Amino acid sequence: MLAEALAAGVRPEAVYVTERGAGALVAGDALAGIVFTIPDRAMERLSDLETPPGILAVFEHTTAGLEPLLASGAPLALLAGIADPGNAGSLLRTAEIFGLGGAVFSSGAVEPHNPKVVRASMGAIFRLPLAVAEPAEILASAGRHGYEIVAAEREGFPLPDFRFPALPLIAIGHERHGVAGTLAHYDMAVGIPQPGRGESLNAASAGAIIFYAFSQQCKSTKTIEKA
Repeated sequence: MLAEALAAGVRPEAVYVTERGAGALVAGDALAGIVFTIPDRAMERLSDLETPPGILAVFEHTTAGLEPLLASGAPLALLAGIADPGNAGSLLRTAEIFGLGGAVFSSGAVEPHNPKVVRASMGAIFRLPLAVAEPAEILASAGRHGYEIVAAEREGFPLPDFRFPALPLIAIGHERHGVAGTLAHYDMAVGIPQPGRGESLNAASAGAIIFYAFSQQCKSTKTIEKA
């Protein structure tokens, strides 16, 4: 994760290492003067992991701000009430992989700098622009900037036949309650057909499928336009 941050041009404020962790530390001038060796017991107190890897980096919390992010005109992910940090981090990872330009977190749920979110993002958190805002503020700003909110809903329009709008804000909701408990309204809903058994997909899996479908539709559209 530290290597991912440095590759993205993000420098930590401090890096704490144990003697064991120092051997795996990324070398280079980027960390000059900010690496501090600490005993194993101190690392256990600092880290939220049961078995710390021996390296802990401290970064400033950074977000792009809602208005600048929506002014970018890029397709975005909206984490609407996501509570599980693992799901949130995985959504950031897949949003980046499938070409979305950033992510908006609704306030009152998991926050983007939760350590588990950071780890599950596999470095995406250092590259994707992020914003955190109240749901009402998100809806108002999305309307001003021409976004259409596409909500993932089990009973939504079947994904294979769904046509994404030109400027989507793709909302993935709470693992059990969907987007309904967070967003007062949305523009359209898309659902993933589930012919097999099982109650439902988790938020991370549903988001990955929808983000992939969006990327393929964009690719197809661009191919047609080019031809």
